[in-house]
Formats: sequence, C-alpha cells, structure tokens
Amino acid sequence: MNIIELLKDKVTSKLLEGDNQFQDEKIGALGAFYPVLLAVLKSKPELINLLQQNLNPRLGDIFSNHQESVSKFLGLVGGEAPAKEIENTLNRSITPTLNILADQAGGDDKQGIFQFIQSQWGNIQAALPAWATAFFAALGLNISGLDQSFSAATIPSATATPAENSAQEPKKSNWLLPIIALIILAALIAFFFKQCSHKAPSAGAMDTATSGAVAASTQPAELHFSTGGDGNVANCQLNTGSQSLIDQLKTQVKSIFGVENCQASADQQYSADFPDQNAIEQVLAKVKGLPNVSLAWIGNQLTVQAGDATQAQKLVDDIKGLLPNTQVTAVQSADTAATDSNAGNSKADEALSNIKADQVNVNDIAAALNLQVINFATGSADIPAENKAILDKAANLIKQVPDAKLVVKGFTDNVGNPASNKTLSEKRAKSVADYLVSKGVGASQLTAQGFGEENPIADNATKDGQFKNRRIEFEVSP
Repeated sequence: MNIIELLKDKVTSKLLEGDNQFQDEKIGALGAFYPVLLAVLKSKPELINLLQQNLNPRLGDIFSNHQESVSKFLGLVGGEAPAKEIENTLNRSITPTLNILADQAGGDDKQGIFQFIQSQWGNIQAALPAWATAFFAALGLNISGLDQSFSAATIPSATATPAENSAQEPKKSNWLLPIIALIILAALIAFFFKQCSHKAPSAGAMDTATSGAVAASTQPAELHFSTGGDGNVANCQLNTGSQSLIDQLKTQVKSIFGVENCQASADQQYSADFPDQNAIEQVLAKVKGLPNVSLAWIGNQLTVQAGDATQAQKLVDDIKGLLPNTQVTAVQSADTAATDSNAGNSKADEALSNIKADQVNVNDIAAALNLQVINFATGSADIPAENKAILDKAANLIKQVPDAKLVVKGFTDNVGNPASNKTLSEKRAKSVADYLVSKGVGASQLTAQGFGEENPIADNATKDGQFKNRRIEFEVSP
C-alpha cells in the first residue's frame, strides 16, 4: 500500500467531486501537497494533535503561520489557478488526510500516526517535488532522511577495483543533485530577500492588512437552511469566502427544490469551505419534503431542528453517515419550543397590560419584557410575529418615559462556533432594538449588545437548557 496513492484516490476524488474549476491545477497541487504535509508531520509530530484539534486547519498552521512561506508554496504548486482557490482546496484536504492516516495507523494517537508515516517514508520521499529539500531548508525544517540519496554509499571507494568503479559509474550523476538543491535553495533565499527588501508599507497599512487577515479567518463558513410547512425552501443563507461554493450551492438548491432561493455573497471574514461540503447536496436531498426543518451548519458542526424530537433524531442519524468530519446534533423540537414561547409571551403580554398609563416605570417594562421568549429561527435574527405584538405594547410605554434607557442583550447556547454565536447574538439584539425604534422609541434610549454563549442561565448539556440560554434580556441603564 502506498499512502500517497491512497490519498489521491480517497481524498482528491472526494474533494473535487462536482468541482470543475481549475481541476487539473488542483489535482497537481494536492499531489504535491500530500508528501510535503507528511514530511512536515514527520519532522514536527506535535503538529498532528494540533491539527486534529483545530476545527478548520489551514496551510498557515503547517507552515508556522509564515504567510510568505504559504504564498511561496502556493506559487510552486498552483500553476495558473488563483492562489485563493488552491489554498482553499489544500485547507479542505487536511482533515480528511488526517482521518486517512488515523485509519491506516489504527487510531488517532500521535505516536501511532507518526510510526505509520515512518513506515511509509520511502513512498513519501519518492513523491516529494524536486524543490522540496530547498523549500524545507528555507523554512528551517530538518526533514531527516531526505539526504540519504547523497550518502557515502553512492561515492566510489578509493580502494575499489576498476571494475567496481566502472559498475558504479552511472551513479556519479547523483553528485549533481546536491548542487541542484543548493541552487534552488539560493533562489528561494533570493526570493525571500527580495520580498523583504521591498519598501515596507506604513504601520497603518500593515495594521489594516493584518487585522483584515485575522478577520478573514475568525469565523467558519455558515449555512442556514429551513423548510416551510410544505417541505420546500423557506430560508437559505450561506456565509462563505468562496464564490465557487456559492455557485455550487445555488445550483444544488435549484436542482433539488426547483428554485434559486438562496441568499449568499462572498465575504472574506468567513472561511471558504466546510470539512464535508461535498455532501451538501445529499444533506439537502434528505431535507426535501420534510416540513418545518431547520439546519444550522457552522464549520464542522451541524444542528438540526424539526417538528418533533423523533423526526429530528432520525434526520440526524441519516445525515451523520454523510458527514464523517462534522458533528451532527439535534436541538429542542419546534413544538416544545413553541409551547414554552407561548407561555412566556402570554405572561409578558399580561404584565405589560397591567402597567398603568399614568404610572409607567421603566423597571416594570424591563421586567415584563424579560418574561417573553423570542424564539428566533435557527441562524436568523427575524423577530416572530407574536413577539412583535408584545414589543408594540412595550414601545408605547417606553415612549412615555423619554429619559429612560434600556440595554437589549442577546445570548446564545454553546452549540457551534463561539465567534459566530456572538455575532448572531449581536444581530438579534440589534434587530429587537431596531424594531422598537421603528415604533417610535428614541434611538438614544436603546443600546444593543451581543454576548454569545456567555452568562448561561441553564445547563447547556441539555436541550432544555440550550433553549433557555438562547434569549434576549432587557436591562435598565443608569
């Protein structure tokens, strides 16, 4: 068994299934990347655990976050394809490559995978590109074993007989290999020196570029999808940095549901890919025809909400087999959530109705509003109609105390990515504040804040606790 050929067969074919853009370049880049990745893991086995624990491992993690090295590598393997396309493809290959290694090693522990890489070193070394030795040297990596072909065994002995020297004569060409390697190394060093010797950008420009790069990698890609009562598309929203993924999703939605009903635009603050994105079409096909189903796919975590717990769990079981690198879970059923929402909203409505017009107190308004349950759809900041009626009553009361100030706080459960949860909580809090302003409340009276999964009021280990933690709170500001 040759691990490089296995990766080409299992990972490359899966990654590029349905992807027709720059396919030849991506196949070539992956073929060069696999032996380079395994060589780096052999040199730095501690990376194995770090990459396994990373939700979205990237080239920067492998090359010690040296962006120049990443750029140089992409230039070496990418051909005519855009560097971003190649980088996205290579990023997506890391997790399935680690899974193949773990499968072949008989477990995902670092030592077992390291020993398996050692056992395959001959195949890995044979697959390394000609420029690999110089590239590793420029990175400061000592990849043991790469220089074995230059050992004394290839040099004719001074005591060898003429016949022996004659038999070894063809191997003298190996003397050129170190020279070639040194030439390539010199070229790489010259390249890096040239890059560094360019006029340095201003500090402000560097800060802007750096902050932009950080922002682009802070949030994993997100897909929020739901069906209506008829089982057709009710909501589809994709947040990703890849236009090709957007085009792919729109084509798949149209193919399955017969409509192009998906809102998406390429945004570099989001990752360009999902670990199992080649299975998106199969997942959507499982949802087709099922009423009132919501999916929230964030990075390597997918949550499913359906009309009842049994239906949600069945869908989770069906999807799990399609997404080996994604955690799939069910959230509280819509029916239970609706029951809790109705009870809380009835109490809030009654409490607001009991506030006398000539005795309005902002503390009473906040207390009444905190009784309601705003059961947002998964991944959405749209306020349900039943809550708008409650907010209408509250707006009329708040307008009577123009000096009063309220803080609208948004919270989520701990399912999914913390950064994405905080962003979603901010959007929901702002949505509520904006609605009150639209009903006449002064904008200066309201402040919207998002806290994500901070300050839980219930145990996130249970579905009921997660539901209670997804909330909007009102607090009187001094």
